[in-house]
Amino acid sequence: MTYDEMLEQIRNGDGFIAALDQSGGSTPKALRGYGVEDDAWSGDEEMFAMIHTMRSRIVTSPCFNGGKVLGAILFEKTMDGDADGKPVPTVLQERGVVPFLKVDKGLEDEDKGVQLMKPMPGLTELLKRAKDKGVFGTKMRSVINSADPQGIAAIVKQQFDVGNQIVDAGLMPILEPEYTITAEDRAEGEEILRDEILKALDELSGGRQVMLKLSIPAVPGTYDALVDHPAVARVVALSGGYSRGDACAELAKNKGMIASFSRALLEELRHQMDDKQFDDALSTAIDEIYCASAEKNAA
Repeated sequence: MTYDEMLEQIRNGDGFIAALDQSGGSTPKALRGYGVEDDAWSGDEEMFAMIHTMRSRIVTSPCFNGGKVLGAILFEKTMDGDADGKPVPTVLQERGVVPFLKVDKGLEDEDKGVQLMKPMPGLTELLKRAKDKGVFGTKMRSVINSADPQGIAAIVKQQFDVGNQIVDAGLMPILEPEYTITAEDRAEGEEILRDEILKALDELSGGRQVMLKLSIPAVPGTYDALVDHPAVARVVALSGGYSRGDACAELAKNKGMIASFSRALLEELRHQMDDKQFDDALSTAIDEIYCASAEKNAA
């Protein structure tokens, strides 16, 4: 797939983006969800090997292809690994799935109701390596816990500052200022977030585009203006702790937003399943998330 072909698929394709980018801190929980207990591995090397086996099983499943899965976000070790004897980004492209890479290094402590991203040393070199491997874009996450205007403005500024560096490297950035779905002031804070993002989008120059990964809003339609903005290639939604059923029901209320789910995609997969059971469970999840992304409720 050429860059332009990948861009067209991401902008206009029907489907969703799979998030397969659990990092070191979230990997043990992901493995437990997959039926692998903590005593089954010893040390980071074995842990990452087990999560890579899970991800390889997913991306090589017959149902994991560009018909419904537009893209997949990878952890760095997954990008550098193989599946079926080929580099994972190559496997994805051959299946019509656009590869993305998680580039953030985790979160700072909370200040003014938000958690900014930690510094990303070596980002320039990582972006070059990702592009050389055929990766189309990147993703980076920060977190909003309350409707503090100063904190939200700071988080948006940081996301766009790093996003511009990623555009300069020839990649498409997914900006992910996640709003905690249990926050009591989420509806108010999401309006502040939307308006800050709109200001930043209006300041982009030279026809630059970004993608946005946002929590499914408390009030459906809150992000319509972002979906319609010419500087936004696509708005995708994280599941944020919702079950797959709830995440799909909420997503379907928001026109133009498509899924980029992790837990909601993987929640019924277990390493003990045989290939047919695994593929059937994954296929069911893909079908449900695809429908929520492509077929919107009238409400």
